[in-house]
Amino acid sequence: MNAIENSTDPGKPVLELDGLSKMFKDNIAVDNVSLTIPAGSMTGLVGPNGAGKTTSLSMAVGMLRPDAGTARVCGVDVWDNPTEAKKHLGVLPDGLALPERLTGSELLTYWGLLRGMDRATVDSRAKELMRVLELEEADESGTLVIEYSTGMRKKIGLATALLHRPPVLVLDEPYEAVDPVSARVLTKILRRFTAGGGSVVISSHVMALVEQLCDRVGIISNGVVLADGTLDEVRGEHDCLEDTFISLVGGRDMDEEALAWL
Repeated sequence: MNAIENSTDPGKPVLELDGLSKMFKDNIAVDNVSLTIPAGSMTGLVGPNGAGKTTSLSMAVGMLRPDAGTARVCGVDVWDNPTEAKKHLGVLPDGLALPERLTGSELLTYWGLLRGMDRATVDSRAKELMRVLELEEADESGTLVIEYSTGMRKKIGLATALLHRPPVLVLDEPYEAVDPVSARVLTKILRRFTAGGGSVVISSHVMALVEQLCDRVGIISNGVVLADGTLDEVRGEHDCLEDTFISLVGGRDMDEEALAWL
């Protein structure tokens, strides 16, 4: 992953969300979301539960059709030309559904051949990904994906996103249920990816994680982008991202008398 296929100039927009909106019945889930992700960046998308992060990312990568707005990856409209657009994307979605009656390496082989990659490249990359993500032992024992832990499923999902070496990764809660050792490996992978010109978008609830990893951040609440830009721009006068987040989204302290029985 030292060079990214279909790489773009540093700083050039590689993922552009323009006025994305989505309603579910009478509920506005996403309201005119616009974001620009430059090449070579690591962008964190943060917000409360139900803020619209997952819905926005699902529309951005072609998994959920927007009611209004557009999404472009490397200049290709995701909904006008989905086949071409998805060549530029590696996606780890929320609630990842995978073929479960395969081992990890069988899954990666299936995934790569489905994408039209040649067998030798698929085999080489799959073997290396399984080793680096510490799934090799499970594979050698014949463990099927259905038997994977939540953390292991996150890792094999990331492997499918990386396999074709896309210029853009969109990862929904990639660190969820991942142990500290694997999290460190994941961080190294993502930093190497961006150092090679790739761009990463991560959704997360963990402010400290985003602050540690990302150089850009977007804050979304009630389906609306409240702030976006570089980490320093969004933090502004606050000491940490969490303080900025609370000031924008709002928060309440627990009543001192609440749960007194504890």
